[in-house]
Amino acid sequence: MLQHMTRYRHALPQLDGGMFLTDGGIETSLIFDHGLDLPLFAAYPLLDTEEGRAALDRYLAPFLEVARRHGTGFVVETPTWRANADWGARLGHDAAALDRLNRLAVSVAAATRDAAGIDAPVLISGLIGPRGDGYVPGSLMTADEAAEYHGAQIATFADTEADLVTAITMTNVNEAVGVVAAAAARQMPVVIGFTVETDGRLPSGDALADAIAAVDAATDGWTAYYMVNCAHPTHFVDVLDPSAPWTSRIRSVRANASTMSHAELDEAEELDAGDPADLAARYRTLRDTLPQINVMGGCCGTDHQHVAAIAHALVPVRD
Repeated sequence: MLQHMTRYRHALPQLDGGMFLTDGGIETSLIFDHGLDLPLFAAYPLLDTEEGRAALDRYLAPFLEVARRHGTGFVVETPTWRANADWGARLGHDAAALDRLNRLAVSVAAATRDAAGIDAPVLISGLIGPRGDGYVPGSLMTADEAAEYHGAQIATFADTEADLVTAITMTNVNEAVGVVAAAAARQMPVVIGFTVETDGRLPSGDALADAIAAVDAATDGWTAYYMVNCAHPTHFVDVLDPSAPWTSRIRSVRANASTMSHAELDEAEELDAGDPADLAARYRTLRDTLPQINVMGGCCGTDHQHVAAIAHALVPVRD
């Protein structure tokens, strides 16, 4: 039984228009900008200490200030991309510990929301990451296996104040279908973020159009909307046909700062922060191409400066 009151679970305001921001590449920013050590690229263990929670607050505060200045809504994503069974086991967290930390993540996000001082909707999203690496499909699960696997984390989020769940860096159709099925079984709104290679295709080789169509067909269109994340706009802008029905399902972009491929990023020893102004101009082009895109943030290599540039390009500063 749901024990906590949610604000927007049954009517996500971003589906009605308006501009929403979210954060950037939390793991790369915490490592390269804030000097933190994140074993296995996992941010969620920071939740377990007062010092770690303070670091997360320092990271998120500038993004919230951008939203306040521009009068936009905001989606607070929990730092739980790695907080699933396989990654948790490698980090010493069993099922009970993961349930506790995922719940704590939402509680921290709720406190952030309540203190944000933003005169627009602020939503809490329970963030879900892939079972495997975020860049390669690895050993593919069936959709049923994926639903069972990700169902534990989604069940936890469904029993909290989270307004929705968001799965990012999804590399293949089956895993995305499983996530959506698990969310639908718990009546949770869900966003699916697909990552693509430099040719605009998923790491599994599927075309983005085919992946979105397949997930919708398999789940009766339960996905609230789709996102493209962890890729530079130059990698996917050419596959976005504004006249095609499937592109109307894309409402969110969280792009990388770098134009490098996933393989190149994996081998990079220094952060490639790209050019925030150029990235913002490319977001403007994406918005011109698909006007319904209204949830904007960043991924690897981006920080609040990139999101500020994006907001400046898309939304006038409020007087």
